[in-house]
Amino acid sequence: MGKDTPEEETLLGLIERVVYRGDDGRFAVALVRPNGEDLPIKAAGELGDIEDGDQVRLMGHFRNDQRFGRQFKVSVAYPVLPHTEAGLVGYLSSGRIKSIGPKLAERLVAYFSTKTLDIIMSSPERLTEVQGIGLKRSREIRAQVTEQVAHRDAIVFLRGLELHAGHADRIWKKYEARTIGVVRGNPYRLAEEVRGIGFSTADRIGRGLGFDLEHPARAAAGLVHLLAKANDDGHVFLPRGVLLEQAASLLGETAPAAAQLSTLVEENRLLDDGGAIYLNLMHSLEVELAHRLRARTTNHAEQLLPDPALYEDTTGLTLAPAQRAALELAAEAPIMVLTGGPGTGKTTIVRAVIHLFRQLDGEILLAAPTGRAARRLTETTGAHASTLHRLLGYHPIEGFRHDEETPLTAAAVVVDEASMLDQALTIALLRAMPPGARLLLVGDADQLPSVGPGNVLADLLASGVVPSVRLTEIFRQAEASEIVRNAHRILEGQSPQATPKGTESDFYLIPTDTPAKAAELIAEMVAVRIPRRFGLDPVDDIQVLAPMHRGVCGAMQLNELLQTRLNPDGVPVGKGKRRFRVGDKIMQTRNDYQREVFNGDLGRVVGLGSDGVAIRFEERLLVYGIDELDDLVLAYACSVHKSQGSEYPAILLPLLTEHWPMLHRNLLYTAVTRGRRLVVLVGQPRAIHRATNNLDGNIRFTRLAERLRGHP
Repeated sequence: MGKDTPEEETLLGLIERVVYRGDDGRFAVALVRPNGEDLPIKAAGELGDIEDGDQVRLMGHFRNDQRFGRQFKVSVAYPVLPHTEAGLVGYLSSGRIKSIGPKLAERLVAYFSTKTLDIIMSSPERLTEVQGIGLKRSREIRAQVTEQVAHRDAIVFLRGLELHAGHADRIWKKYEARTIGVVRGNPYRLAEEVRGIGFSTADRIGRGLGFDLEHPARAAAGLVHLLAKANDDGHVFLPRGVLLEQAASLLGETAPAAAQLSTLVEENRLLDDGGAIYLNLMHSLEVELAHRLRARTTNHAEQLLPDPALYEDTTGLTLAPAQRAALELAAEAPIMVLTGGPGTGKTTIVRAVIHLFRQLDGEILLAAPTGRAARRLTETTGAHASTLHRLLGYHPIEGFRHDEETPLTAAAVVVDEASMLDQALTIALLRAMPPGARLLLVGDADQLPSVGPGNVLADLLASGVVPSVRLTEIFRQAEASEIVRNAHRILEGQSPQATPKGTESDFYLIPTDTPAKAAELIAEMVAVRIPRRFGLDPVDDIQVLAPMHRGVCGAMQLNELLQTRLNPDGVPVGKGKRRFRVGDKIMQTRNDYQREVFNGDLGRVVGLGSDGVAIRFEERLLVYGIDELDDLVLAYACSVHKSQGSEYPAILLPLLTEHWPMLHRNLLYTAVTRGRRLVVLVGQPRAIHRATNNLDGNIRFTRLAERLRGHP
């Protein structure tokens, strides 16, 4: 132990009152009366779900806090059963034993003394000797005390495995009285069955309980973990060889991964589809998605549409050949895909198709995967658009309200930003589509794929089964934009071109040699240079995009730097790690259907009210309770993935070798196409070259295209 590290002490005592408990279920502050002392002391740390009246053993050390004074800083807390009459009265009357109130607790302890708990557990019929207790009530008391004792035993057992209080509480809630038996029997179950317990934690517990590296349960859990991680990375399955190679790296060469994989398949816990290893749910989703798409391509639209050529006659517009082909296909096909890059006229054709669809007898519905994308669709078409989740009536517990039994009432549905569709959301949409309704999917297949598993838009195009039109001609008004020109250069595998010095442009490439210099340069450009030269607001109009969250030029550190630069004097609000300042730019990170704010929506902190933090999202003012701030993050900078479906007046993108794992062509292309008026790329030439030429970001293990072609 280092000379500055205080020695750990043990404190035995009674929790008189819990004065504060954190949202995470771990941190709490309590008044504790040590055994043999009259005055309580303040203890703070990982107290878990310990409550008033509990006897505890606390491990930690005393410290003098400048703000809160002398307190005991708790590193580990163990519940213990009381052994004194006063402790037993406090325990039995704490409220945890529902059938015992304060007066009955006093009578029980007065009658049975320190043997009260033993009598309750082993001879509950003797409780009828105490006035006011019948046989039924004695059984209720025994059951409740048994559960409490089992809970304490389980928590002590789990904390002994070096699990923090939050994890221990979640494990107990999952298994209750079976906790110790389940964990001792197969700790690797925790990785699959308990939220927040990953494979590494389960493996540490297993090793501590004596499970060796070659144990089959360890291999099974590792394989399932790798497939779940692959799903998180966007893959629908893993090839058998890839899975076993990853298993050897995770588990060790001697682990029986291949044998255990065969066992998991035989037990129907995993599915082997010709060498493609799936979690069962992912396989069933992909098969269903292919079936529904194939069925829709062979259905005939129930209503005929007028000649699309009338659109040009009516509007006076002259469409390019590919645009005309897209409009003609929309008039005939029950489902189609429209794709193309910036400047190719997608928006013009979407407007034309909506105009055409309005000739149908029925409602035309417009949607997009995110709130910002839906608002952009509304702005560009003049028609109302919503998020897909809202369109389908999503409820966090009940799921989607619209499905086969309660379909949408629509003659046609138009979905923009279809590159963001994962397999699960696409299936939800198809389940809710009326049989004869038309479906138009619009998106840029060269952008980043969905966050969730699958690569639906790319698979539809690759299959050749779903009718599609790809727009490639860049129109004259777009040719003048260096943003558009460089976006298409990137798609062709060419590095973006720097604008000659002194030339006005909407695209700038600024070289730098270190992440630290890049970060300072970005802060200076956001705060001073761009607002001064282009008249843009540094907070509302400029968005910094980062390839990664971590690193010197990751979104997290850039946010701290930009907050200091742009809003140094804002009044702090919030608590813990979620502390913002009045005036901060923030982003919602989870769909909130009650407030109607969605993942990726941007807002500003405008004040601290009596009920919480006031946030302005465009024209709406919403109040978040202090305990609800986990759904918000600083947003002066955000990841490129979070920017999908959005556009900003100006974007700055650092592209450095510290971002190496994320340097893919589709990430660079997606970032560049987020800027409307200005794109500034701050980077190292080697990193830019890597991003331009690396196509690995397009690789996702999915068999949707093959299934659509009828060759799974």
